[in-house]
Amino acid sequence: MTTDLLSLKARWADLRQQQPQSRIRDAAQQLGVSEAELLVTGLGETVTRLTGDFRELLKQVTSLGYVMALTRNDVLVHERKGVYEKVSFSNHVGLVLGPDIDLRLFMNRWQWGFAVQENGRKSLQFFDPQGQAVHKMYLTDRSDEIAYNRLVTRFQDSQQSTELAILPAAAKEIEKDDTDIDVSGFRHGWLDMKDTHEFFSLLRQYGVGRQQGLRLAPEGHAQLLSMEVLKRIFAEAADRQVSIMVFVSNPGCIQIHTGPVHKLATMGPWFNVLDPTFNLHLNETRVDQVWLTRKPTTDGIVTGLELFDKDGQNVALIFGERKPGKPELTSWRTLVDDITAAAIS
Repeated sequence: MTTDLLSLKARWADLRQQQPQSRIRDAAQQLGVSEAELLVTGLGETVTRLTGDFRELLKQVTSLGYVMALTRNDVLVHERKGVYEKVSFSNHVGLVLGPDIDLRLFMNRWQWGFAVQENGRKSLQFFDPQGQAVHKMYLTDRSDEIAYNRLVTRFQDSQQSTELAILPAAAKEIEKDDTDIDVSGFRHGWLDMKDTHEFFSLLRQYGVGRQQGLRLAPEGHAQLLSMEVLKRIFAEAADRQVSIMVFVSNPGCIQIHTGPVHKLATMGPWFNVLDPTFNLHLNETRVDQVWLTRKPTTDGIVTGLELFDKDGQNVALIFGERKPGKPELTSWRTLVDDITAAAIS
């Protein structure tokens, strides 16, 4: 281990003494390194470096049984318990389509993988070229530890090198000025959408940023909300037992919860869903904007909520439960209309 790495390991040990509750992602930010760089200080002790085609590894995680899948960004942490089922890939795009664990995977962002043992918990953790976590899976008391050990042995890197060629983050794209955009064409394109997935193509067609697109939306199709309104929508969804979909994303993974929410709690800056199989942790201080959107589809209007961080990144989407070919839940649309109307009045 190099002198620099030993120094980082020592600095992390000091930080943990001062802040024993600090998460590794927060510790990495405080120490000015990536999470992956901090993690490799434990190689040979609590961390094992993995290698090989992570698509093949993911096809085998079904053998672990009941686990907890975790996907996060700087604003939200999405945790869902279940089994990895129906794992498939088309080149570098992957799907996990179980009833509990529902993922969209962008494997060109999966640069490094590690097996980790921390405080008695075993996990598999994956990171992007910037050393940021894209996805983690934790064993539960119902998981198959033998299958986990077998998987780690199969994909263990023979070198166990601490070297990581961390790449700088890509430069943020500069948005066009509103005056350089065909706003009329963009709005007509919005109103002509047949599927919500067309929205991304529409933004690219007109060279519009996502937040900018919501600001330039046709009248009545996008509305800026407060964080308090978002929390009231969650509370009302829990009270009315309206089944919702919560998408949390980073560049390498989108993780989706579909179902009702029950126990809500605020702890410091964190707004939480604390249910047996689904936990959501949302840092209110890092949310910059919350938008209500209404997008046309062949199945009728789809009502959604979009959350953005302070860098203008879309970090979460929330909808009523729905599937292609079916209109959205009337109960969801009514709930959102009730809360937003009350907020305006």
